[in-house]
Amino acid sequence: MIKRLESEQFLERPKGCGLRLTARGERAALRVVRRHRLLETFLVRVLDMAWDEVHAEAELLEHALSDRLEERIDALLGHPTRDPHGDPIPPRHGRHVEEWGEPLDGVPTGVHFRVERVSDRDSDSLRYLGALGLVPGAVIEVQEQAPFGGPRWVQIDGHRHALGAPLTRLVHGRVEQ
Repeated sequence: MIKRLESEQFLERPKGCGLRLTARGERAALRVVRRHRLLETFLVRVLDMAWDEVHAEAELLEHALSDRLEERIDALLGHPTRDPHGDPIPPRHGRHVEEWGEPLDGVPTGVHFRVERVSDRDSDSLRYLGALGLVPGAVIEVQEQAPFGGPRWVQIDGHRHALGAPLTRLVHGRVEQ
């Protein structure tokens, strides 16, 4: 596969650096990311699928989507800039910035934290965090951190919850001033 990607000028092997995407490879990768995130948004908004179910479905469909259908889905959705997990949707043309805010496990206690992104790699964790209301746009109060690797206590919509490190590493955002 690596040789094939090199021959199609998607990858290159700089001396002493391993592998690197070429400009052509980056454009192709962003195109797949765009389609994936548009499909996730479509599946949640139009087909009413749960946010913890759409990642695997989008992976199956992202390579089969035509340019025409991609644009129709984008227009139908009103040209969204973020998917249901808060991930930025690359524009069809122009510059794309892939930023992650601070992870929840790194912010101090006693602050309000706005959730911007939640990693979609673990469906069970997404389901649990979604049930708590820990979704993009939510503002939570970071109340305390138990010592010796214990849970981080947060308040969401008036309810107090303990979150272990594996969950707090999945949630990214910004401290509210």
